[in-house]
Amino acid sequence: MEALLWTTAIVVAIALGMSYPGWRLKRALAQPFPPAWLNILERNIPIYRRMQPELQAQLQRLVQQFLFQKKFVGCEGLEVDDEIRVTIAGQACLLLLNRFTRVYRKLHTILVYPSAFLVPRNHADEAGIVNPVRQELLGESWGDGRVVLSWDHVQRGAGDWTDGQNVVLHEFAHQLDSESGSNNGAPFLGHPGSYRNWSEVLSRDFNNLRHEAMFHRQSVLDHYGAVSPAEFFAVATETFFEKPWQMAERHADLFDQFLQYYRVDPRAWLAPPAPEPDAGHEPEPPSYGTVYGQWQ
Repeated sequence: MEALLWTTAIVVAIALGMSYPGWRLKRALAQPFPPAWLNILERNIPIYRRMQPELQAQLQRLVQQFLFQKKFVGCEGLEVDDEIRVTIAGQACLLLLNRFTRVYRKLHTILVYPSAFLVPRNHADEAGIVNPVRQELLGESWGDGRVVLSWDHVQRGAGDWTDGQNVVLHEFAHQLDSESGSNNGAPFLGHPGSYRNWSEVLSRDFNNLRHEAMFHRQSVLDHYGAVSPAEFFAVATETFFEKPWQMAERHADLFDQFLQYYRVDPRAWLAPPAPEPDAGHEPEPPSYGTVYGQWQ
């Protein structure tokens, strides 16, 4: 009888263990990285081939965890396949390299539209009258654990890794920003003493970008970052990963803050750009979801 009780207890323990999320995640991460997924990373993340083997292995593991834990939903008839899932996960997980992380712990769902999508907004006219409008967006990060993306623009970001515009990096930077408790351009930095330098540098460069945007002056940072501190952090993240050489040259202090925060140096993955001639006015910035806030 006693042996039977022990056997029953062991069976129950094994059954409970197999259903425990941590055990299932460990089992998923123990699986070899599928060759088809590797092909997608190499194809849609141009810098992947130039990353050190340790970072490639890290990214693969992060992608496996991301895909195990997050749900993808296709919208407007879009059928979500591995091309979509791995491309988005791979770009999003670039922001998590070299750090202990629960892989966007508050995020649970990624909604993917075939192209730019419309969202309802309230717009106040010159008389102060608020009217409902529908705004076209490329991506949006929500505080309830969801990110919305346009697959067409995800592909564009994957196709050009030097233009400083990447909707996945942008929206997932917002997710990191929100982990500190609010979307205000000051993500969790790990140590309270880090916020003083962060605030001084980002506030100064944010105000400079607002001035440049007001007078349509050329900047390595997209003028959309002048909308708010939260958008500045997201735009600067895009610039850090796609235009690191230009950012380091023209915004040395800002680049140094992001170097400390993201713990990688994308200059190792991208060749220095050729000198650019003076350009005219900046083109209109892309329309991402706007989140307002301020540095603390």
